[in-house]
Amino acid sequence: MAKRRPKPPSKAFSRPRVPDGSGGGRSVERIAAALERLAPSAPSAPDFASADAFSWHPEERRLLPVRKVNRVEMSLLKGIDRVRDVLLENTERFARGLPANNALLWGARGMGKSSLVKAVHAAVNAAHGRRKAVGTGGGDGLLKLVEIHREDIESLPDLMTLTRGAPYRFIVFCDDLSFEAEDTSYKSLKAMLEGGIEGRPDNVVFYATSNRRHLMARDMVENERSTAINPGEAVEEKVSLSDRFGLWLGFHRCSQDEFLAMVDGYVAHFRIPFARERLHPEALEWATTRGARSGRVAWQYVQDLAGRLGVRLANSE
Repeated sequence: MAKRRPKPPSKAFSRPRVPDGSGGGRSVERIAAALERLAPSAPSAPDFASADAFSWHPEERRLLPVRKVNRVEMSLLKGIDRVRDVLLENTERFARGLPANNALLWGARGMGKSSLVKAVHAAVNAAHGRRKAVGTGGGDGLLKLVEIHREDIESLPDLMTLTRGAPYRFIVFCDDLSFEAEDTSYKSLKAMLEGGIEGRPDNVVFYATSNRRHLMARDMVENERSTAINPGEAVEEKVSLSDRFGLWLGFHRCSQDEFLAMVDGYVAHFRIPFARERLHPEALEWATTRGARSGRVAWQYVQDLAGRLGVRLANSE
């Protein structure tokens, strides 16, 4: 009877032997290095001493310094004396480490809502004895202004992580804040303002401007009421967002006298040589053609006037 020859070991189950000192270890190192390159790098700690204002970039989780803030002096903001004083007092308390409220500046377009936030920030830093002159570069102010865009509201928790525990105080500022239908990013803002596990850090206050008092359009409110199973609860969830702001500061359309005072203030500040008897009629005609009287319209007229007269508007900052 013929003897059976032993079958060679199956190649499917054979394991190649890697001798000591071969490239196996180097392959593992290369794979690990590739994975590290693919993984997002941890954000570097911001250099808050480099500037007094920053813009938030959520994709990179970075705060980029703003060397020169686009703002006007407090004295040039006319017709908003009451809200100016309230916001200034609230900000001064916050800068001193005392309790302060989040603020919603709402109302008519062009009446200086965002300009007031930036002017108050500069005024409080200057009043606290810092070396920095209003509007110039440098970062020696205790109070930092951080701008976040409306579409980046969902990244607020990441921003709070960077500011929490820093030896500075921060005004997180969102200009033209509002929410449209099916927008759920407002929940991140509600959690930050109040109600979240961590909540708002003690060294952060939130200021927002909006043309809407309740941060949502009226037709959205009516649509929620008409389509919801429980209309009251559906509307309450979104409308209650504005209740998280301790200060509601209303900006209303200015009167003719207030509009002319704005124009006079700009003309005097920039020393534009123009006869008063011609200035007011021209300014009112300009406002009529725009269909509105506001600080923005006054500034646009002054820019046109200065251009016609060949006067350069030296930056007031």
